[in-house]
Amino acid sequence: MASLTGHPDAVPTPDADGTEGRATGKQPRVRTEGRFKGPAGRIEDYAIIGNCRTTALVGRDGSIDWLCLPRFDSDAVFARLLGDTENGHWQIAPESHTAARTRRRYRDNTLVLETEFETEAGTVALIDFMPFPHREDEISIVRLVEGRSGSVPMRMEAAFRFDYGRIVPWVRHRPDGIVAIAGPDALRFRSPIPLHGESMKTVGDFTVEAGDRLPFILTWYPSHLPEPGGIDPFRSLTDTETWWHGWAHHCTYDGPYREAVLRSALTLKALTYAPTGGIVAAATTSLPEEIGGERNWDYRYCWIRDATLTLYALLGAGFTEEAASWRDWLRRAAAGRPEQLQIMYGLGGERRLTELEIPWLAGYEGSKPVRIGNGAHAQLQLDVYGELLDAIHVARKKHLTHPHDAWRVQRVLLGYLEKIWDKPDEGLWEIRGPRRHFVHSKVMAWVAFDRSIKAVEQFGLEGPVKAWRALRDRIHAEICTKGFSEKRNSFTQSYGSEMLDAALLQIPMVGFLPPDDPRVISTVEAIERELTVDGLARRYETESGVDGLAGEEGTFLVCSFWLADALAMIGAVDRATVLYERLLGLANDVGLLAEEYDPIARRQLGNFPQAFSHIGVINTALNLAEFRGPAEDRSHNGHGTGGHGAPAAEAQ
Repeated sequence: MASLTGHPDAVPTPDADGTEGRATGKQPRVRTEGRFKGPAGRIEDYAIIGNCRTTALVGRDGSIDWLCLPRFDSDAVFARLLGDTENGHWQIAPESHTAARTRRRYRDNTLVLETEFETEAGTVALIDFMPFPHREDEISIVRLVEGRSGSVPMRMEAAFRFDYGRIVPWVRHRPDGIVAIAGPDALRFRSPIPLHGESMKTVGDFTVEAGDRLPFILTWYPSHLPEPGGIDPFRSLTDTETWWHGWAHHCTYDGPYREAVLRSALTLKALTYAPTGGIVAAATTSLPEEIGGERNWDYRYCWIRDATLTLYALLGAGFTEEAASWRDWLRRAAAGRPEQLQIMYGLGGERRLTELEIPWLAGYEGSKPVRIGNGAHAQLQLDVYGELLDAIHVARKKHLTHPHDAWRVQRVLLGYLEKIWDKPDEGLWEIRGPRRHFVHSKVMAWVAFDRSIKAVEQFGLEGPVKAWRALRDRIHAEICTKGFSEKRNSFTQSYGSEMLDAALLQIPMVGFLPPDDPRVISTVEAIERELTVDGLARRYETESGVDGLAGEEGTFLVCSFWLADALAMIGAVDRATVLYERLLGLANDVGLLAEEYDPIARRQLGNFPQAFSHIGVINTALNLAEFRGPAEDRSHNGHGTGGHGAPAAEAQ
């Protein structure tokens, strides 16, 4: 291997600052202590760039504070988001004393981010993007610094860390940059400016004149392979923009709120793992649902529960290819014995998602513990059977699959569900307290049998439909008896409870009861009245202790979208529209939403960006449009009921 002295067998020795000296000697240091110090910014201060393998979170200050390589669920090489600058970040920005104003945007309908810094000395732009990889063992980020006026002093600082900010790599200098290696991972960093080591970081000071275009390129590769070659950053920019423009051109939605719908579709695409078609719930782990609290989970996995609403969002926006890829991922992930069906899987369908705590990270604004993996993958959540079979039914209706595909698997799943539907479970919200008979779980068990009956009736498939009808009606009757409180005049979170739950908003959407049923109307109005804060919906009343966790959480954005859908279904379209437009206003300056929102502190909470929130943007726009949207389409699958809970007549 090449050494700093030129001797082929020399072993590199890191300097005290964690870098190696150059062959020509160490560069002079410039003392800049405190210039780029501190923890991460507010969640809404971030934008993402991505390449359908992973994403990076870029702050308004020009710092990449979260990046997992080579996949969404890989170890982070920049983890300032959950710690501080010592845990890894890569910042390019004007020197702090000269910065005056920052503006940013995505360039047209792409995931190419442009941040413009206006200073007393002039204006400079930072253009960030991730080229689509030609090889799966090389993932790159390109950052272009573009002078637009004046002469602006700049600083670049990179703290390369592996294993979620824990491991400081060995750094070797190259004529055009450095190589950083630790264990199986390596980074090749190319820079147009001289670099030197400082306090375990790689830094460089430079000045940008009007008309300058300086490329900085970071490439991950396995450390046992040869160093990757260079890429043309300017051609890569053109190619990346062209790809995103071409993809966005497939959007067929042309109704109200098109800009928000398309940006949400672009975000879902960014959260897609292209090799398998899986869509991660979010790009991050352990961003808190309450600042300083313990409700911090890893969302870099794919949830079966998201399946049906994801299909509707993709198909409604015109992205049939992505919907088909998601369907294929579902089919592969769910393969196996029915009792082994999980609620979530890895990007390729991996089942072992062991939950661990990372003690060396301080947590976002002190919110600990920091978790990787997710223990909820082993929970019993009955609703997942209904979600999976509903997604299969949607795929049949939308001609994404042959009617007979997956029918044998569907029947096996139903056979198992017949035995367990009446068991308590952890439910939609993955509680970590005692199991309960959650009403939403029972409703989705009803959905599983209802959609299977529809498969026989509408597609000519064979099955014991008479027995399924009897069981569907039995489940329906039990829910209406045990899950509805006469005292509250509302459905409740679980049997015997008087608590509300935003998941109950799904009752009319899945067709369990028609939207004009008095019980539906009173439930929707009770949730709107009692489970909202400043008009935004909470999931449930955390102070009840049902979830076995301490503390509270913000309002859950997808629940607020569900509330808008339910209001529209019961005829309160004006209230639904006002709520939807308010939700759109909560997005940050580049159109991104986290999982939750704190209406008191007026800030986003939870993992970011959240796929479910952006699915809500798309589906609620479709529901509010003049044509038939997902909520109405999905509700028409159900058989409906009479006003007193008796199932409507079925063709025999």
